Amino acid sequence: MSNPSRSHLALPLTIACALLVEGIDATVIATSLPVIAKDIHESPIALKLALTSYLLSLAVFLPVSAWVADRFGSRTVFRSAIWAFIMGSVLCGFSNSLEAFVGARFLQGMGGALMMPVGRVVLMKSVEKHQLVQTVSYLMIPSLLGPMLGPILGGFISTYWNWRWIFFINIPIGLIGIYFGGRYVPNYFGERTPLDVKGFLLSGIGFSTLTLGLATAGQHMLSWRASGISTAVGVIMLTMYVRHTRRSEHPVLSFEFLRVPTYRAAVWGGALYRTAAGAMPFLLPLMFQVGFGMTALQSGFLTCWSALGAMGIKKPTAMALRRYGFRKVLLANTIIITLIVASMSLFTVATPYALMMVMIFFTGFFRAIQYTSLSSLVYADIDRERMGSASGLLNVSDQLAQCLGITIAAYVIEIAAALHGHAEVMADDFRVGFIVAALLVASSYLVLMRMPRNAGLAVSGTRPHDDSSRLE
Repeated sequence: MSNPSRSHLALPLTIACALLVEGIDATVIATSLPVIAKDIHESPIALKLALTSYLLSLAVFLPVSAWVADRFGSRTVFRSAIWAFIMGSVLCGFSNSLEAFVGARFLQGMGGALMMPVGRVVLMKSVEKHQLVQTVSYLMIPSLLGPMLGPILGGFISTYWNWRWIFFINIPIGLIGIYFGGRYVPNYFGERTPLDVKGFLLSGIGFSTLTLGLATAGQHMLSWRASGISTAVGVIMLTMYVRHTRRSEHPVLSFEFLRVPTYRAAVWGGALYRTAAGAMPFLLPLMFQVGFGMTALQSGFLTCWSALGAMGIKKPTAMALRRYGFRKVLLANTIIITLIVASMSLFTVATPYALMMVMIFFTGFFRAIQYTSLSSLVYADIDRERMGSASGLLNVSDQLAQCLGITIAAYVIEIAAALHGHAEVMADDFRVGFIVAALLVASSYLVLMRMPRNAGLAVSGTRPHDDSSRLE
């Protein structure tokens, strides 16, 4: 007879392990980009496509993950998602060209897009309310450990082994997840609502072709003409999707929530902030390795301090929001992040490791406060039964903003190198990238400052003041 306590722990641990693998994989590759680029005879900047293709896949398939799970069953979809993730990992490991690597990363992202949300929903449905806090704590572990372990693991394997094993180690872990998923993950089915097939195709093709065209820009994989055509097709498809949403009863992504002031500020202000945040994991490892000549392991040890800084923000964020409210916290935090990111443009090969660690630590700390605050604010004035629909646009904008951040950072570095007359990217070329990232963070201030003073009052717990403005 099975031990009840073990059975109780089996489901959250199975989900947490799957999310940990996905979390590590999302961060492990950035540290290894220069090593991978050298092996497949590509520029490290060109491998931005491997990062953007993964994020793009998440943006395309996240909106339909709930529908797929309701239609085919949560256990079936969860295990299938792990299979897709494993297959993508195998193809990444055997890739010898940029095109093959980018395609394999897109398949990996497809698996991650279905694995993450389905796993979380299954866990929430499977526990009693009095166990909810403990259950959520299990999900916090992989979200914190993944970004910390990823850079170190990627750096170690790339430095002392072979970068391909970054992906091959996913195979045994994934097979274990499939086995335990079959034993402990329940096969929930939901209400079979109609899928907006036309909307899914328009938005998916639109996002994919637009991002591909902008990211390649005639330099990597595609010619200038092909990049231009891809960008134009993306714009046309997305324009058609916006028109389609006006007639569809159940659009894949609904824009109606943008009428809510707090949601609008969190999405648009958050998109500008996340664009800059998406550039940082791309800029730092490249600067450390390509610019400063560090090994992948040295780079990984430095960049992991960002994740360490994010670990201690739960109580400080809650206290700050309760005392000052969302508007003051977000505006003050935006200024702090802008200054820290801008100061990173002063890093040189002679900068002490300890100073860089401290700066990266506090970058992670304040970035996590911003992310947590924005993620809480977005639901502040949304009805509970509509939160699921509202999360769709937020998730997609999050992934696309990170794609855009990586693309902008890559362009800025290449332009700086050309202006400096460098045949290859040098350390000085990265300075402009950090300045542009800081300006992107600063631009979110202009959006966030338009929030009412009492924005998110019900969520933050701040006591209202007499001069507080009312929600629009």
